[in-house]
Amino acid sequence: MNVTQQQLEELIAECRPYTVLGQVASYIPELAKSEPTQLGIAVCNADGTFVSAGDAETMFTLQSVSKIITLAFVLETFGEDYVFSKVGMEPTGDAFNSIAKLEETIPTKPLNPMINAGALAVTSMLPGEDAADKLNQLRQFIADLLDIELDMVKYDAEVAKSEFETTDLNRALLYFMRYHGVIEGNVEEIIDVYTKQCAILTNCKGLAMMGKILSQSGKTPSGRQVISRRNARIIRAIMTTCGMYDASGEFSVQVGLPGKSGVSGAIVACGRSDFDMADLGIGIFGPALDLKGNSIAGTKMLELLVQRHP
Repeated sequence: MNVTQQQLEELIAECRPYTVLGQVASYIPELAKSEPTQLGIAVCNADGTFVSAGDAETMFTLQSVSKIITLAFVLETFGEDYVFSKVGMEPTGDAFNSIAKLEETIPTKPLNPMINAGALAVTSMLPGEDAADKLNQLRQFIADLLDIELDMVKYDAEVAKSEFETTDLNRALLYFMRYHGVIEGNVEEIIDVYTKQCAILTNCKGLAMMGKILSQSGKTPSGRQVISRRNARIIRAIMTTCGMYDASGEFSVQVGLPGKSGVSGAIVACGRSDFDMADLGIGIFGPALDLKGNSIAGTKMLELLVQRHP
């Protein structure tokens, strides 16, 4: 069943009032400038057509949605045995930037690739000679996924700079992991790549395309296999258990789709085969966040969309 533009416009109108209940991510100075009432959605339907509504054309930064892309890249490059020797695949009830489980877990490795420690470990695995090369290879991977030119994959330099200057906790996570042999390399170089990775720009259609690829077992709407079936399944599973920070369990109950959020207000979600929404890709932007760091109106839109397309 295809979702229509009218249905999306109705969702935007119904859910935009929820934006006043959330707040933008103020701990990153550039994100604090976001307009909290913005709300957009795009859907890539089962037949490959796109529909959108609201602020769907607005460009925003990937933030933590980039974690599923870097995970896909290193899985495709090095394989799951190597990747999961460095980072686990278990959910955590702790905040996304917590160091607690690193101190408690033996061997000391991040519990999953969606918390910051795990995402930083994944970024440290990116192929390349230096920070610039690693970022360019990641950009090329994204360009291949979205079937666009490399120069269309850009990052917001001001957001990246803002994050680089305010990310001492992530530095602490990296130094802790390097001490315990989880990662190798220069901490500042890894931080440089990570903050620019999080600042890569997209819009709701780009997110919907990513969701579509994952929902179709790694194939683009045109049929290109850009992620292996196995790796697409791994990523969907990790999105289901860990993708929405420490609200992942509640999201799974209320929405029931694999999803990944970012503090820019981004959410990417994949359809599931036991829903009428199978093979859909969904991209959402709503910078007003709930207390867990997820788009408050965006989460509500997904909940209502699933209820109306059971």
